[in-house]
Amino acid sequence: MIYLDHNATTPLHPKALEAMEPYLRGRWANPSSPYRFGQEARAAVDGARARIADAVGCRPAELVFTSGGTEADNLALRGVRGGPIVTTAIEHHAVLNTCKALESEGRRVTYVPVRPTGVVDMSALAENLTPETVLVSVMHANNETGVLQPVEEIGRMARSRGILFHTDAVQTAGKLPGRLADLGADLVSISAHKLYGPKGIGALYVREGTSLHPILTGGPHERGLRAGTEDVAAIVGFAEAMALACEAADAESRRLGELRDRFERRVTRGMGGVKINGAQAPRVPNTSSLSFQSVDGESIVLDLDLQGICVSTGSACATGEPEPSHVLLAMGLSEREAQGTARVSLGKDTRPDDLDKAAEALTRCVERLRRISSEVRI
Repeated sequence: MIYLDHNATTPLHPKALEAMEPYLRGRWANPSSPYRFGQEARAAVDGARARIADAVGCRPAELVFTSGGTEADNLALRGVRGGPIVTTAIEHHAVLNTCKALESEGRRVTYVPVRPTGVVDMSALAENLTPETVLVSVMHANNETGVLQPVEEIGRMARSRGILFHTDAVQTAGKLPGRLADLGADLVSISAHKLYGPKGIGALYVREGTSLHPILTGGPHERGLRAGTEDVAAIVGFAEAMALACEAADAESRRLGELRDRFERRVTRGMGGVKINGAQAPRVPNTSSLSFQSVDGESIVLDLDLQGICVSTGSACATGEPEPSHVLLAMGLSEREAQGTARVSLGKDTRPDDLDKAAEALTRCVERLRRISSEVRI
């Protein structure tokens, strides 16, 4: 199998699994229990929190553990109470559907457009910030196209107006070098399973001094911001995966960027009717979104699957949806172009020969599907 869908999820790093195993077997105590057995578990949680904080460049007290990126996004959006929210048309469904739910509850939300490059229209963003706005939420990198947003600039704009800023960094944490604090955001969502950690664990970075209300009621866990017994094993695995990813991020981002560019050259060199979405903007280095004229993206995914190659049409959270990608439509693609799209996302185990084989298989697949489509029309 050639796995090229790392934006959907990543395999658990062997060292993360090794770090988790003691807490799945002999050290299974509740970290809130007062006796020594429980306090050993508490020490593991506190140590993991400090290790993640060190890797991403923040204070341990600024990290709130959640069940993943979706809950972290919900905590940020629902936890900042009061006035209107401004976001973009290309956000992950964890943000968009939460915003829609808030609208149904009477909250005002403005959805700012993006340019054809996939980058947010900064003029439109500025125009929609009002004295009543309490939160801006713009993702760091888009999960479908990999396009990076100017979050530092957005953070400065929001801060100058006294507005809190949230960014979903699920697709960049551990992939790009740098510190969370340098993004200029007050709230940052991250998730372990996108960086070779376990599923079901993530975190929300809450900048010191940021006012946030819990969305779950229960015990006083996570400084009262997230009720529920901590998953010690998952938190420990998260810390191990994050430390390993951040340590390798600089070299790995360069390697993956070179591989992605090589892959795109091979696919586009011998084939017409191909568009690389977001190619004119900065992108996270592991992601390639390609739209093929006269071909259905789902057919590409199924055809390549039969050859042992895993790619996707876009967000795994939207698989099965009949509608074309909201991200690509917001970038100005037609419904037909959006439906003819495949996403390839690379990872730490991706090698040049994997991509060469994938490029050859993809080229053959598209040519075959186009012939079939032409014959059907005739």
